Amino acid sequence: MKNLQHQSSAHKWFFWIKVTGTLLFSLYSAAAFYYSTLTPDNVRLALTILFPLLVSGLFFFAPTRISHRAIPVLGTLFVIWYLTDPPRNNRDWAGEYALPADAVLTGRTVHIQHIRNFKYKTETNYTPHYYDATYNLDDLSSVDMITSYWAGESIAHVFLTFGFKDGRHIAISIETRRQKRFPYSVIAGFFHHYEMFYVTADEKDLIGVRTDIRKERVYLYRLFISPQTRERLFKSYLSEIHFLHTHPRWYNTLTDNCTTEILSRAGAQLQYRLDWRVLLSGYTASLAYDLGLLNTQYDFPTLKRLSRIYRPDGATPDDHYSQEIRANLPLDKGVSLPQNK
Repeated sequence: MKNLQHQSSAHKWFFWIKVTGTLLFSLYSAAAFYYSTLTPDNVRLALTILFPLLVSGLFFFAPTRISHRAIPVLGTLFVIWYLTDPPRNNRDWAGEYALPADAVLTGRTVHIQHIRNFKYKTETNYTPHYYDATYNLDDLSSVDMITSYWAGESIAHVFLTFGFKDGRHIAISIETRRQKRFPYSVIAGFFHHYEMFYVTADEKDLIGVRTDIRKERVYLYRLFISPQTRERLFKSYLSEIHFLHTHPRWYNTLTDNCTTEILSRAGAQLQYRLDWRVLLSGYTASLAYDLGLLNTQYDFPTLKRLSRIYRPDGATPDDHYSQEIRANLPLDKGVSLPQNK
């Protein structure tokens, strides 16, 4: 009798596990189709509704001998579609992602095409402008990390900017490449919705839009790394920019995002890529501090406070922008700043 009761209890648990799995798969497939880039939209929306309904209907209403065969087939078809759904470069992109940069290294000379330098009146009202530039690797003199906050403390956008001896800077931000037909969505980043995009831009554009137009809280930290590491990091970025020009990749909020990509470019060990401060990117700077990459002359709360970029009311980025935003920041070890900032 006890054996029969045990079998009955186990059967119930197994049934509810199957119910949970079916519902989760139905919800995931619905979201994957909804946030996919399938065209036309009628097909995308129809699959969003019909596919999960078919899976759930088979599980709850079809005879067991049919559902046990049909659902695995549908699951296999979904996985095959998802894994073979290709990222593309030839879509109708939103204006700020329309023209990707390209980089070519010839000896010690770097040629970068299509450096973005938009002039913003508002976040959505801008004049597009691009330029080409040539840099010498021997003149690479600094790497700074930017963290930009638009809401709370947990999430920030993180990117790097590379400085040269002649005072020029090139900022590179790893972002989602959005199509015109879709509004921005945080949830969409968990699915095949955005391609990866390395925004390669003038600091007046990439940092300036955040400090002067969006009024975000922006922090700039100098990375204290060796010249060899600095050059290797820059060349890794250049290589990926060139690769993406012909081999697009999907962006993923969990696995391939602005912070994990920086660590990939830096060749960071797996233990650092799995640190919680990578996912909660608002704390990525504290991870860099703990690794000894930032100015450890101060404790981290003090360094963060001193590293915030403050701009005058009504300021707009001009040709002196890069020098202005760094004027009062703790960029050099051994140089103390007033701590009542």
